[in-house]
Amino acid sequence: MAVKTNYKATITACFTGYITQSIVVNFLPLLFLTFCNGYGISLEKIAVLITANFMLQLCTDLVSTKLIDKIGYRAGMLAANVFAASGLVLLAFLPEIIDPYLALVISVALCAIGSGLEEVLISPIVEACPTKNKSAIMSLTHSFYSWGTVLVIGLSTAYFALFGLAEWRWLALFWAIVPVFNTACFAVVPIYNEKFTAEKGGGVLSLLRSGKFWFFALLMTCAGASEIAMSQWASAFAESALGVDKAVGDIAGACLFALMMAVSRTLYATVSEKIKLKKFMTICSALCVLSYALAVFAPFPWISLLACGLCGFSVGIMWPGTISMASKKLVGSTALFALLAVFGDVGASIGPSIVGFVSGAFDNDIKKGLASVIIFPVIMLIGVLISSRKKVKEKKQENSDK
Repeated sequence: MAVKTNYKATITACFTGYITQSIVVNFLPLLFLTFCNGYGISLEKIAVLITANFMLQLCTDLVSTKLIDKIGYRAGMLAANVFAASGLVLLAFLPEIIDPYLALVISVALCAIGSGLEEVLISPIVEACPTKNKSAIMSLTHSFYSWGTVLVIGLSTAYFALFGLAEWRWLALFWAIVPVFNTACFAVVPIYNEKFTAEKGGGVLSLLRSGKFWFFALLMTCAGASEIAMSQWASAFAESALGVDKAVGDIAGACLFALMMAVSRTLYATVSEKIKLKKFMTICSALCVLSYALAVFAPFPWISLLACGLCGFSVGIMWPGTISMASKKLVGSTALFALLAVFGDVGASIGPSIVGFVSGAFDNDIKKGLASVIIFPVIMLIGVLISSRKKVKEKKQENSDK
């Protein structure tokens, strides 16, 4: 009974870890226009800030492949939460002490490092815990990023409506409480397989020489692109489709998307014993293709808006599901989880960028931008179908050998 209680505490801390990541990823973008108006920072500099944030998180993913094996998972998670908390606290005070843009760069950098470490570490910690249905637990764990996103957008929007944007610093300090609390949690919870070793077949070079790894890397890229392309543009899409203001757009677009993604991940965790992972991923990949098509071609704006929610539901299983599939076929080393995170982040960068460039080329028509990324869920669907067929062939081969 003690072991059961311990691993539940560990997994609960991982849940909070994803809420922390959702805070540092989603809170700062809500303030970009406030920084422009309050500190006289141009949109071009904000764009550089966004790019630097992504690149630093990507570098953190890569560096962690070697670093975490040396320092251990507990130290890594403590560092992740300290970086995230420091970034949020400094965000509240530093712009008043030094050059505001330099202060934002420092705060964003700290948050990016914390977010990158969280992304790499949480999945293997959950995977190592002695649970029976790992794909269900993985999906439930990732759902807390989505629930966290809904919480951050919803509470922040309500706070700004009540107290005004000028009081954003207090909200930054409030959100910093979450990683501070999680630092205390990871100081005491047990970490199973605290030091993952680079087992045979689990090192970076071995993985890069594996055809199976590149197959899952492609799926992770498509998962990241399918998810973030819609989530990043959902608010603007809702505004342009319905003609509503930003606050309503945030709730009807981005918040609806995150809510449905959270529902999807939580739902799979409850029905995983009845529905196989690959079957659920096949259904969701097909729904994702349909959701993008409806967003682009639907004759009525409300159908396009519902398509945002359907897309959130459909992409929910893609990221955690691909991780679960890969960990079963390949050695679950630090390198595997870190490299999968890298390719997921690559897709997360490519997807929304393509939407932006294509939309700009067609007179800011977001529908045409979204049409250009339908290829990602299509590839995801084909990949899952191929993987399912391979499994059927392997079972037939096993039966014939007997």
